[in-house]
Amino acid sequence: MHILLVNMPWASIDLPSLALGILKRSVDERVPDAHADVMHANIDYVDWVTRRTEFTLRDYEYYSLASYFLGCGDWVFSSALYSDPGWRVEEFAEATRERLSGERLEQARILHTVAEEFVRDTARRIVDLAPDVVGFTSTFQQNTAALAAARHVKLLAPGIVTVLGGANCDGKQGEALHRNFTFVDHVVRGEAEESFPALLAAIGRKEEPTDVQGVCWRDGRGRSVVNPMNTRPLPPAAILPPDYTGYFERLASSAARSWVEPKLVVEGARGCWWGEKHHCTFCGLNGSSMQFRSKNPAVFFEEIVELARRHRVLDMYVVDNILDMNYLKSLLPRLKESGYDLRLQYEIKSNMRRNQLRTLVEAGVVYVQPGIENLNSKVLALMDKGVTGCQNVRMLRDAATVGLTVAWNYLHGFPGEEAGDYDDAVAQMPALEHLNPPASQSARIAIERFSPYFNNPGLGFSDLRPAQQYRFIYDLPEAEMFDLAYIFDVPPRGIADEVVERLNAAITAWQQAYAGSRLTHSDFGDRIVLVSRRRAFDWTVLELTGPEETALFRLLDQPHTVAAAARKLRAGTERAAPGAAPGPDRQAEARVRETLRHWRSLGLVYEDGGQYVHVAPASVNQELLRLGYLKENDTREATDLAARLQSAPA
Repeated sequence: MHILLVNMPWASIDLPSLALGILKRSVDERVPDAHADVMHANIDYVDWVTRRTEFTLRDYEYYSLASYFLGCGDWVFSSALYSDPGWRVEEFAEATRERLSGERLEQARILHTVAEEFVRDTARRIVDLAPDVVGFTSTFQQNTAALAAARHVKLLAPGIVTVLGGANCDGKQGEALHRNFTFVDHVVRGEAEESFPALLAAIGRKEEPTDVQGVCWRDGRGRSVVNPMNTRPLPPAAILPPDYTGYFERLASSAARSWVEPKLVVEGARGCWWGEKHHCTFCGLNGSSMQFRSKNPAVFFEEIVELARRHRVLDMYVVDNILDMNYLKSLLPRLKESGYDLRLQYEIKSNMRRNQLRTLVEAGVVYVQPGIENLNSKVLALMDKGVTGCQNVRMLRDAATVGLTVAWNYLHGFPGEEAGDYDDAVAQMPALEHLNPPASQSARIAIERFSPYFNNPGLGFSDLRPAQQYRFIYDLPEAEMFDLAYIFDVPPRGIADEVVERLNAAITAWQQAYAGSRLTHSDFGDRIVLVSRRRAFDWTVLELTGPEETALFRLLDQPHTVAAAARKLRAGTERAAPGAAPGPDRQAEARVRETLRHWRSLGLVYEDGGQYVHVAPASVNQELLRLGYLKENDTREATDLAARLQSAPA
């Protein structure tokens, strides 16, 4: 049995598909007399589209991820799904007019018009390879491209079995896709390492897959049958390492080879240990399976090293939704000693301490996503994040100290938030301009399927409707779109637009000032020297010399209230000079409060929820971080320029 696994646009081109890499290995190792190949149709699309129109890496990234909440990528291929080059052009233009430039709107229209030509070419190549089964993965904005390709394969070769799987097929979404698109023979919902080989075995025996958990299939009368999903998540030992055979060779032969440096995708854990206890109210990323499980660290270490050795690639993206904290003492020290100069990207929790961050860096982690979504403790509590605003600022500061780049976003729109929850953070942002800024302007939260906001209307969101994008992409009744959708529209909650404008103006100023800003400290024991270069502050060098103020600054390495700081300062004094009167020292608290008020005016501390934390990284490598930040931006601009030159006439 020949199985062809297809990765359609808009999957990232600098990463092989983890899902298809795992399924390829699952087929090759677990299905007798079967073998699987992977078609990298996302890379094929780059070559196809750049021969026909001006198109750059930045364009691809826009349709792949940046426009996810607008639906631009899926709309481009909706014309191929419905064989109509003019499919809902006016509806799309009207819905996106205020959020798309005229140039971007015109480009989307052109890509939309020619999309079916690419899909037909892809379907013909699939049929020419004569697979028994063709499987399409669908995540983010791959849905219409995958559906369109499945439809055209069926038109050309009705005997080829079509299967759809991936994050867009989880739970009710997979049921709706199977129910409404009859050219898809099977939909696999949830983890597929066991169910996909079982489905293939049933197909090979020409039997109905009645016992394969999570699969949607059609009975003898063509009716959609939905098998119950597995309620037992796969144990870590059952999660196979991926087989990326063919990806790097295909990229090397593509025009995209000059656009990106390819990375490996690795997976050590699934689920979220924080979400098992406190599911962040807006988060739907774990889909139907929140239970956290991680691979044996020795097994995961061997997977990482073997992939690096086989493909001679050291840049790796770890897809775990959260770091297994046990890896700090098991996996990461082994990576440090491995001899491989790895460059890892990892998702972590923002309350990690500096020594833990240093362990990450020593193991090769260079880029983290710590889930910082706000700098106000009240709003963070509304999210059920389990951290404070000062802890988030501490993360930014300590990451700068140890040399980590931090990716984060500022979210708003939570029921119960108020303008004051943002105004004070905005007022203090000029003091933070030497730390990694948010990746983009703030975003109003979207209601995602599987999130507490989706599952529990009592949290503040009711009357959910499928997001507007689904209405200009699909020709489906509202009830069917509700089951298919992952994102939902609701009346806005939280802060008003004028507060959002102030927040975004401050974030933009931060982003623009970051590369040239500096605040560091050096602790010499008897004094602490701070050096500043920030646009909102007119001092450049400051020395803290008094024993109380140096002790207070050191205390503020961690967030403290005024009372707690005064109490600890007094305890230190008592150890040095016993005999002080017991009880709270109001004068000491007053001195601490006045010092902190002064330090806030100098941009030395961040204040939130009655706590303070200092914002000055240790003076070690901040200039190198800025060079890396500038290099990343310059590389992207140079890549765009190179693409334009390649497409220019001779």
